[in-house]
Amino acid sequence: SVFFRPKDREEESDAAREKFFVPESDHLTLLNVYERSKQYKFDPQWCTRHFIHSKGIRKAREVHAQLIDLMKQQRLTPKSCGGSWDAVRKSICSAYFYNSSKIKGIGEYINMLSGIPSALHPSSALFGLGYTPDYVCYHELISTTKEFMSCVTAVEGEWLAELGPMFFSVKDSYEQTLLQRRKTAPPKASLKSNKNKKNKEKDRLRSGAQSLNRRTLSAARKKFTPKKRGRVGL
Repeated sequence: SVFFRPKDREEESDAAREKFFVPESDHLTLLNVYERSKQYKFDPQWCTRHFIHSKGIRKAREVHAQLIDLMKQQRLTPKSCGGSWDAVRKSICSAYFYNSSKIKGIGEYINMLSGIPSALHPSSALFGLGYTPDYVCYHELISTTKEFMSCVTAVEGEWLAELGPMFFSVKDSYEQTLLQRRKTAPPKASLKSNKNKKNKEKDRLRSGAQSLNRRTLSAARKKFTPKKRGRVGL
């Protein structure tokens, strides 16, 4: 983590960290830390006062410079999102859609590809959001007492369907099939009525067959039962 938390100043450091929170994303929280430190010219003393590792900020600056160089080599013009957090969240979703999870319960999620259950970490900016997003993408899983998602961003379901069609198209097709079956299926009352009619018809046929068997058996007995003969000479 870019933040440090001294044992004797835990509450103070937690309060300082929360000031940088972007409620929808831990990734955007880190970006916010970078932009704020940039305003103070990446001053190490400013970082220390806000419980931020200055080495982490320095590493982020190096990565940023490398990315700019790569874009220039490819003749690409660096562009700012202009403060559009949604554009950044969608970019994160495009890179980590395979680490997408869907809500299962309060603070609990299940990976949409692997089915692995996981939870929001208490240190996440989303943990105290006040509501739980339906879909999230995370950087990695950390195993302790259970699986916790590390560095989480809330995403839209439409983005997942757009960026991961090889998975979500199958899921959507299955849901559409189920929906079509529900539409074409007769009402439950009608099914019950048809079943009752069939049962009554079976009972009627069974009763008719039994009556016919009794009449046939009675006629056969009359035909084949020999008559009693009288005594000779009487």
